[in-house]
Amino acid sequence: MSAPAYDDQNVFAKIMRGEIPSHKIYEDDKTLVIMDIMPRGDGHVLVIPKAPSRNILDIATEDLNAVMATAQKMARAVIKAFDADGTTVQQFSEPAGGQVVFHTHVHVIPRFEGVALRPHTGEMADDDVLAANAEKIRSALG
Repeated sequence: MSAPAYDDQNVFAKIMRGEIPSHKIYEDDKTLVIMDIMPRGDGHVLVIPKAPSRNILDIATEDLNAVMATAQKMARAVIKAFDADGTTVQQFSEPAGGQVVFHTHVHVIPRFEGVALRPHTGEMADDDVLAANAEKIRSALG
């Protein structure tokens, strides 16, 4: 089975083109980090490669390396920003793997002892809460 082709009308491609607003946390030449608008925990961010790819199965190694380096930077930042006990880093590929948006992305979620992840309900978080959490993370990045 071959995977479907990359679709440049996905929500993350639209965010990178400025067609949809987002809470940007960090950006470099290869990656963009935004707040997840349906967070499974406070401070849940998404690390997105700027180069088009559907998921881990078709991303160029160089872009994957950049995504993971940024994911590490974000893991450290969200732990500092939220005084978290740890972090969960997730990547889903294809519908069977749980992928919903078909542009490669990595979830970085601050975690606390004894606190479960919220369910993925599809409900959007309050924009003011997302903005405040985004500012906390940007501050932690220095």
